[in-house]
Amino acid sequence: MKKIISFGSIAIILIITILNSFTVNAQPKNSKKMEKKILFVVTSHDKKGNTGESTGYYLGEVTHAWEVLKDKYTIDFVSPKGGKPPVDGLDLSDPVNKLFWEDKTYHDKIDHSLKPSEVNPKDYVAIYYAGGHGAMWDFADNVEISKIATAIYENNGVVGAVCHGPAGLVNIKLSNGKYLVDGKKVNAFTNEEEAAVKLEKVVPFALETKLMERGAQFEKSGLWQKHVTVDERLVTGQNPQSAKGVGEAMLTELKKVNP
Repeated sequence: MKKIISFGSIAIILIITILNSFTVNAQPKNSKKMEKKILFVVTSHDKKGNTGESTGYYLGEVTHAWEVLKDKYTIDFVSPKGGKPPVDGLDLSDPVNKLFWEDKTYHDKIDHSLKPSEVNPKDYVAIYYAGGHGAMWDFADNVEISKIATAIYENNGVVGAVCHGPAGLVNIKLSNGKYLVDGKKVNAFTNEEEAAVKLEKVVPFALETKLMERGAQFEKSGLWQKHVTVDERLVTGQNPQSAKGVGEAMLTELKKVNP
């Protein structure tokens, strides 16, 4: 009788083991992808100073990074005010812009961007600041988003930004009290590019100058040239032409820290 119970118990254990194995193997192949998320930051500001000209997040700076990252990471959007952010550079002749704009899931996500208070930094392996002139007015002084970026970075995450997006970096401080950009190689929309679009006296500060004041080692190329800089999990790009390169460099950095 004891042997019968013993063999029966073994059989039950084997059945449970097989069922558990089947359950694990039956998980969707993209389940790991769904657990890895990147937070895109877009501006809520819609006017270029007192010029009367509209602005917002620059669509191509969102889409060209998104197109590189979307197949491996789930992307969420946050803006200083939450809700529907203003868009600039709405050029649907760009096939990547068109792809994003016609993607119902992501179009809905960006049109219903999260408020900073709705974001849990622990959910994200990276944060990416998209540009557009609006960022110059509402990125730098947003304490909530800066704290989110600090938490992601100090959790071995990656911080990326392109064009005017690095305005979001200028006031980020780490737990040791140092600015994130202090001592790091960085680039962004240059003073020369700002002058070329005749907005150097409209923007609230000169981005290149401010980053250098914070201790950044500023790099740059000529007007509208692609330029991507990587230093200690910080990835920055100079202008809209650099957005795809920033996405690619972020992907490379993420593979290093989250293989």
